[in-house]
Amino acid sequence: MASRLIEYREGDTPFEGQLAWAEQASAPRPAVIVCHAWGGRDEFSDARARDMAQLGYVGFALDVYGKGVRGGSVEENQKLMQPLLADRALLRRRLAAAVACVRAQPEVDSSRIAAIGYCFGGLCVLDMVRDGADLRGVVSFHGILSPAEGLDSAYGKAKVMVLHGHDDPMVPPEQVLAFEQEMTAAGNDWQLHAYGHTVHAFTNPEANDPALGAAYSETANRRSWIAMETFLAEIMA
Repeated sequence: MASRLIEYREGDTPFEGQLAWAEQASAPRPAVIVCHAWGGRDEFSDARARDMAQLGYVGFALDVYGKGVRGGSVEENQKLMQPLLADRALLRRRLAAAVACVRAQPEVDSSRIAAIGYCFGGLCVLDMVRDGADLRGVVSFHGILSPAEGLDSAYGKAKVMVLHGHDDPMVPPEQVLAFEQEMTAAGNDWQLHAYGHTVHAFTNPEANDPALGAAYSETANRRSWIAMETFLAEIMA
């Protein structure tokens, strides 16, 4: 396994992502971008990029907050995330800069790129689709599903998989239904897997915050990972 940090920019703001790949790879490989949760690029998202390399892809843990910018508490995380939720056009530009960065790497087959994301990162991968990003597909793990108000969406041809905790208090049933209707109207190939008795952040072993409605689920984590692997194998073929 090999990895390196890559600095890239959107406007005047520098960002830093981690690229991971199998050293023995003799040709460019499909890439999977990993979008971090609300705390910023961290060991969890970096580890998922390395997991992608173990699966035979090139993994890239992106950064949408800025080089070295990280949250360390609920309050700090919220403060970092909120400006991008309020300005989804800015968020889209930062996501597009990360996609362009990945596409330019010599280890990457630029015609086969996908993205996965967790929590806030799940919203990010769906906004990539809404922005018309040239991706094979995206996977949202316990992500927020609502589109930005007042922002036009081009939609791309990316296939969409949503892995959702049925009891997630941050994503009520009406938001799920609205998302399904949105994707159907857009014409995207979409699927949604809902896990019963499962709340927010079900993939994170450190999630244990009843006040936020977040808790780890070993079963949902395992099932969702298998679903993602199958999906990636299909769209990268």
